[in-house]
Amino acid sequence: MPYGPRKALLRSLVEALLENEKIRTTVTRASEVVRHAEKMITLAAHDGSQAARRAAFAYLHHKEIVHRLFEVIGPRFTSRPGGYLRVIKADRRQGDGAEMAIVELVDREIKIIDENEANKKKSRGQRMREMRRAYARNQRRQ
Repeated sequence: MPYGPRKALLRSLVEALLENEKIRTTVTRASEVVRHAEKMITLAAHDGSQAARRAAFAYLHHKEIVHRLFEVIGPRFTSRPGGYLRVIKADRRQGDGAEMAIVELVDREIKIIDENEANKKKSRGQRMREMRRAYARNQRRQ
């Protein structure tokens, strides 16, 4: 891959990570994103100077994300010497079978939802498919 598109892809993934605090991508992209995002968070956590902001803006190109990085994310990691992100391997992608990973901030809250909340988040089609499968299972048993 030529350098320009690769750099743009990594930049957009880092921006999405800093904006949402969690992204889902392939394992190889995740390892690259961690390298770049750790540098940005280190700038914000240990050196909040104007020069550090300009360096972050030169890479990120979005004023809102740089502001969030220095005002929200950076102060959360001032006492931490590094290792701001975690990579969790996920299942394979359905279309091509690529290994997927979830990259998220270490101090991000993990919300545990019960089965009712999980069912609410499913689309109507998913719920209908599950109902049809359950109905077919019951018909076979009878």
